[in-house]
Amino acid sequence: MSFSLIIHGGAGNIFPGMMTAEEETLYKLGLEQALQAGYRLLKSGGSAVDAVASAIASLEDDPMFNAGRGAVFTKKGINEMDAAIMDGSNLAAGAVAGVRNVKNPIKLAREVMLHSGHVFLSGAGAGEFALNRGIELAPDEYFLNKARYEQWLEIRDSDYYQLDHKADNLKGAPKTDYKFGTVGAVACDQNGNLAAGTSTGGMTNKQYGRIGDSPVIGAGTYANNTTCGISCTGHGEFFLRRVVAHDISCLMEYRGLSLKEACNIVVKGKLVEMGGEGGLIAMNAKGNHDFCFNSTGMYRGFIDASGKWMTAFYGVENE
Repeated sequence: MSFSLIIHGGAGNIFPGMMTAEEETLYKLGLEQALQAGYRLLKSGGSAVDAVASAIASLEDDPMFNAGRGAVFTKKGINEMDAAIMDGSNLAAGAVAGVRNVKNPIKLAREVMLHSGHVFLSGAGAGEFALNRGIELAPDEYFLNKARYEQWLEIRDSDYYQLDHKADNLKGAPKTDYKFGTVGAVACDQNGNLAAGTSTGGMTNKQYGRIGDSPVIGAGTYANNTTCGISCTGHGEFFLRRVVAHDISCLMEYRGLSLKEACNIVVKGKLVEMGGEGGLIAMNAKGNHDFCFNSTGMYRGFIDASGKWMTAFYGVENE
């Protein structure tokens, strides 16, 4: 039986020359390791849910990505993380928001889905549930990424918040150079079941316990075997307002559109019309997939049942 996995590590104004050769190598390695982590489970007959959780946990462990260990800092100089996962076979879902000191928020979201009786837990309550379920925690020092910390120091005394990556002074770069830092995965397992998940550290210097689209079922994350699995990355406020992930599913279910047609209408039409930028990864139960984004680039990868894989950062979205 065929199976496949797609992942993303954030979208934005990502273009050749914005990264050093070393940084490109590190991003590619991080994406490849995540693909392999999910692939091993799928190849052995594991579920799409387990493969998605494993792939995202790998990205959360990599400080190159704004999730888990690489999470950015809030206005208070702390890390608050969000994550969600959904099972397309039965529409079960689990999500957490504003969690601290949780090494892998995606694993906590999976526990919420399987063992809490709820869908969405936040803040201290989510932390208490993590303790009760034996989820691995990590001290503040684990999340102390020098680059992220220095990024926060530059704007902590302002009311400005910024995206995961910003470097206005790059030679030859556009005035604003940035990346929406979120990671995600969508898988189709050997039984034809879909699952999707997303994890993020949010925006640097974010205030008031801000929550984006990533943990919101139907906005940044959605999976339904009859239509598709979706994981989004972008300016979360717009993805929330457009309910992007579920909208794509609805276009497929009620209008009979293909995966690619539905993604293009939402990402390159509806989002653009209201000023929203970013992208998503999508897959249907036949294993067909789509990388769709209206930004310059998106960190992304794909692996199929034969073990053939690819990763990309820039350029055309549909490899």
